[in-house]
Amino acid sequence: MSKLKFIDLFSGCGGFSEGFYQEGFESIVHVDFDAPACETVKERMRYYNYSEKLIKRAVICGDLTSEEVHNQINNVIGNTEIDVLVGGPPCQSFSSVGRAQDKNSMRNDPRNYLFRSYLEILEKHMPKIFVFENVSGLLTAKPNGNYIFPEIVKSMSEFYSVCDDRKTILLNSVHYGVPQIRKRVILIGVRKDLNIKSEDIYKAITKTHYSPEMESKNEKLGLKKYLTVKDAISDLPKLYPGEGEEEIFHKIEKKNSYLKIMRPNGSTRLFNHVARKHNDLDRERYKLLSKNDWQLKELAEVRPDLIHHDPKHFGNRYTVQTATKPGRTVVAHLYKDGNLFIHPDFKQERTFTVREAARIQSFPDDFKFVGSRTNQFKQVGNAVPPLMAKQIAKAIKQFI
Repeated sequence: MSKLKFIDLFSGCGGFSEGFYQEGFESIVHVDFDAPACETVKERMRYYNYSEKLIKRAVICGDLTSEEVHNQINNVIGNTEIDVLVGGPPCQSFSSVGRAQDKNSMRNDPRNYLFRSYLEILEKHMPKIFVFENVSGLLTAKPNGNYIFPEIVKSMSEFYSVCDDRKTILLNSVHYGVPQIRKRVILIGVRKDLNIKSEDIYKAITKTHYSPEMESKNEKLGLKKYLTVKDAISDLPKLYPGEGEEEIFHKIEKKNSYLKIMRPNGSTRLFNHVARKHNDLDRERYKLLSKNDWQLKELAEVRPDLIHHDPKHFGNRYTVQTATKPGRTVVAHLYKDGNLFIHPDFKQERTFTVREAARIQSFPDDFKFVGSRTNQFKQVGNAVPPLMAKQIAKAIKQFI
């Protein structure tokens, strides 16, 4: 039986693709604007034994708003029938943080309209199913004074049946075995000539774990307990700021259920586990915050000398990742500084490495990020968690 074929637009480092690879799908095209992310995608295709010739054709590094890139995509796809199109146009302009920091609420941001490039490819190649991922802020974004979400759904609905029920389309990665709270809009559309309801696909995206929220309401529904930061990273070699190497030997004897997924087939290598350098003040700050599980305002009361922000306004500027809870949403801002991702082990006096962030995002350990460390952080923060993508791929496979 031939494999189901998919294309990935705005692919980043390939988190979405990873979930589909794990479910046995075959990739035809990946498009992204960021050169190091494209190199990471190529690296992963090698891992899955794609030939160099195929990789060279399949990974298009360029701007999806340009005609040239569209022509390249057409050349690669030719007459191949595409089963699934996946992708998440960059979403900074839909995110509530982005809007808060921009005096025009991002109204003039050209990224608001990148979804049109997605639509163009969708209508040209007419895959059976599409999956469109974005931040939850998409539901309230008004880039030109009007809500953009209904406009997106309307334009997708010409040839596809799309479910726009907000409860259904907002998925949280923690339910799919990812040790992270990450709520994302996942729009699934089914070509109208197929006798499949998109609602049925959502029902098939199986939740496996309950969230802390469900726990507090005592609604565990027979699901497994959420995975925590400790489950995800406690086996990793301890590092002080500035320590670590891009590739090391790392073998662990005892694996929890999550590490069995992260380190399959007795893998012994570990990539991208390098700690940032921090100055003495930051180290002291991180140590006290994580040792006492404090926020900035509590630190300000005891050690005002360590505060260079107004703690009232920047209460969440420094955040320790709680060992016993799922991680906070991993964001691309990580590439600027890691202050939202302070390591829960106070003895390490530092913020997360790329590998720790990747574990929280559910990238397996043999997934190698390419490029500068700054860019690797960006790649991890922008990605769709592979385990969540895998559950979506699994559900789609049941119908096509």
